[in-house]
This record gives sequence, structure tokens and C-alpha cells, in this order.
Amino acid sequence: MDALLILGGLLLIVAGLIWLIVLAFGTGLLWGVGSLLPPLTLLYIVRHWSIARKAVGLSGLGFIPLVVGFTLLANHEPERVAAIASLEWLETDEQTQSHQLGFRLHGRLDGRPFNPQFGSYIDGVLTLREGDQLFARQEVSIRLGTEPSGAVQIDVLPGDVDPVPEVEINWMRPEQELPEARRIQSGYTLHLNLQPVPPNKLAGDFHLVLPAHYHTSLSGHVELFTDDLRYRAGQVDLTHDSAGTLAYVASDHLQRRFETRAVTIETLAPVSFPASSLVLSVQAKIERRARLFELNVSKGDQGWAVENDSYPALSAAAETPLKVAAAQSEPLPKSTAASRVDRRQRFSLARLLRNPARYEHMQIRAQTKRGGVAEGRFKGLDRDGNLAIRQRLKGAGEAVFNLSPDDIVLLELLEP
Repeated sequence: MDALLILGGLLLIVAGLIWLIVLAFGTGLLWGVGSLLPPLTLLYIVRHWSIARKAVGLSGLGFIPLVVGFTLLANHEPERVAAIASLEWLETDEQTQSHQLGFRLHGRLDGRPFNPQFGSYIDGVLTLREGDQLFARQEVSIRLGTEPSGAVQIDVLPGDVDPVPEVEINWMRPEQELPEARRIQSGYTLHLNLQPVPPNKLAGDFHLVLPAHYHTSLSGHVELFTDDLRYRAGQVDLTHDSAGTLAYVASDHLQRRFETRAVTIETLAPVSFPASSLVLSVQAKIERRARLFELNVSKGDQGWAVENDSYPALSAAAETPLKVAAAQSEPLPKSTAASRVDRRQRFSLARLLRNPARYEHMQIRAQTKRGGVAEGRFKGLDRDGNLAIRQRLKGAGEAVFNLSPDDIVLLELLEP
């Protein structure tokens, strides 16, 4: 319905403009030619309002269904409106293809068409996702338990008794306030034949058929990212907001700073996007020595970079012996390297709201003013700023609680 309203509004606007040009040619040849240029079109409307007002009125009527259509679209598919407003569709083919994946997937999830826009195979979990909000419109996750170090070939039949990958399906309908989830551990058919595609993709055949009562059957060709990096013209795209991009920037900076390629990024402090500047806490190994760095990074026209980075490019012949730069960070204390900071000690609702990404996927317990208790994994903040807590049910599926910060009287972090 919203698409028809938008299309109808655009057609009325275009029809009004064409009518206006025809009227201008009827007034005079010069006015007709001039009406093809926007400034002269406005001049013609002012000088000959009695003639042009009908065409202008038709175009004006077109804005009514156009605005109504975009309002309806924003209510149930805000990500599409955001994509239109961000002018992503104006990117060149090379820019678009570098960040997009090719899917030729046919079938249904829970009885409805499934059209994923994103796919990944990271930390042994294969994910196909439709929608880019906190809760996906539809999503399939398969826990394979292996790292994507090469080709992936897996076949599972309904009668297999050996341990098989766990499949999870999620969906969020427009009429629902909370998503639904189902986990399937046996009785399904799965075929994967994925081949590496440089620099960081897997592509190939995907076939999944769940038991009949799940109304889910998917088959076709998929592409998956194997990390958080994105590439453009064969180079890492530093404008992409992800922890992988920041890790790459930090690694490149430390290699040039210490003139050695023996740099390994161990951990990266959680960060929240969007952002234009960050203080990045990085734990890295330089020549097998553990060190902790606090890097000031910012995003400019060329993408993310470490501020005041004046170190020259690393020579291809650089050897591993460490040449210490003038400004170094202190070695990481043994006590810090051996144990992680217990975030429960200074945890509070205010801290969580300031940096929600730091506590994502951690176990929390919230008590409300009405005496209710919600305990589960913290999934982040929704568009209204409510806390989303995901709790696994005893049977199949999961429940997600959306709690307003004003309704919470006690919030506890249950793990370090």
C-alpha cells in the first residue's frame, strides 16, 4: 500500500510538471524552452499564474499521497526510509558491490518469503539476516562450531544421530512487539558447499529444510563475510564502522610505530557506533610481549585513523627486532594480563546507558517498580532507549523483555 501511494504521488507530480511545460509552450516558444530550466519555470509560474495554477495544483496534490506513503513506510520499515535518506543508492557500482553480498536464495521462513541482505560466518556461527534494526525482521543462525579457515562442506540428514549443528530461526512481524525464536537440534536437512572468495568472503550452495511444522525451506546461492572488514578497490575500507576496522587501524599503527610486523591484537575494548572520535583501549602483543595501549582515533574523509600518527610506512624488509619509538605505552602488568577487570564492581544503570555496547550479551537481572524481575542476556537498546533482555525459555524459543530505564529500580550485572 505504501509503495502504491509513493508511486502514485510521484506520477501526479511528474504529470503536473509535464502539463506545466505544455502550457508554457502554448504561451510562447521562448517560455516553453525556458520552462525546461527550473529558475525560468518559477518565473513563468509567477508571470502567468492564471494559466499555470492548474498544473501547479496537480503537482501539489501529488505530495499528499507521497508524504502519506513515506509515513506508512517509516512505521513498519524505517531502515528502508533511512537508506533512502542516506543517499546510499547514489553510490557507484564499485562502492556498492564492495559492501553488498549476492544472494539467490529461494524459499520461506515460517511460511513467509525470506530475502536476506546480510550474511556472515564468524566464530563458527553462520548467520543470514533480513533487516538491520536491533531485532531482525527474519534471521537464520547455524552454530557450526568451526572457524572458516577454508572451504566449508557439510551435509546433515533428518535421521543423523551424531551431534549436528544447532539451527535457530527468528522473526519479527509488523504486528508483533517482540520477536519469536525457535531452536532446532535434529530432524532437519542441511547442505553447505561454500568456497573461499578473496579477500574475506565465502560463497556457494545453501540448502536448509526444517521439519514441516516450522514451514521453513531455503535453497540457493549465498555469500558470507568471514570478518568485520570491508574492502574497496582491493584495499580495506577505513570508512566502515566496525570493531574489525578499528583493530586493523590499531595493528597498522603499532606495526609502523615499533617497526615490526610481529604485532598481534589480543583484545579491543567494546565501542559504540556511530561515532566520530574514540579513545580505543587495545591489548596487543609486540614481539610476544603483552602491552596495553590507549589510542585516540577519529574518523575523517579517508576513514578511521590514529590521531597524530606521523610514523612512516613499514618497510617490506622490516625485521622482527623491536625498535622502540620515542612514545611508548607502559608494559601491561602481569595481574592485568592474567585476569580481566570485574565489571560488576562499578556497574550501574547509568554506566550501561552511557556505553551499552560494553555490556552486550552479558547476563543481567533487572527489577521493576511493580516487583517484576527479568533475567537474561542484554541485547542492547531499542529505538526508544528501552533495555532489551533476552531470556531462554525452558521449552523451545526465547522471550525478549523491553524495559524502560524509568521503570527499573535495581539492575545487576551477573558476570564479570
